[in-house]
Amino acid sequence: MFSSIVVGTDGSPTAQEAVRQATLLAKSLGAKVYIVSAYEPVPEGRLRDERLQVPEDLQWMVNPREDVEDTLQVSAAELRGEGLDVETIAREGDPADAILDVAEEKNADLVVVGNRGMTGAKRFLLGSVPNKISHHAPCSVMIIRTV
Repeated sequence: MFSSIVVGTDGSPTAQEAVRQATLLAKSLGAKVYIVSAYEPVPEGRLRDERLQVPEDLQWMVNPREDVEDTLQVSAAELRGEGLDVETIAREGDPADAILDVAEEKNADLVVVGNRGMTGAKRFLLGSVPNKISHHAPCSVMIIRTV
């Protein structure tokens, strides 16, 4: 049925619930999970300034993806702890585009996202990640309802 699942996360409670639900589903199906997170580009000047504030041997760690990588690794560790095959992917740019691109590249069977931004008038905004994914995904989409 579903042998590969793409789940998006930004570390928010809604996204964490999406990851939790994707984990349960993947575990029951033996599916591979791709965890995707997007980040905004950071000006090189800001990165240079931040690098100067850390010891020289740790400066390599200051990069535009550093926060995203932390978020991805926390989620991946939980999935690996459940015995799942998981791959993390950080992409620069729009979160919905990142998730859609990975779903297409990996020929995913399912995309799982939280419903944040899908209530009331917000669901009509072009920038709503779950809304955009639900309309453009190359596969099935599961939108996890959270409070």
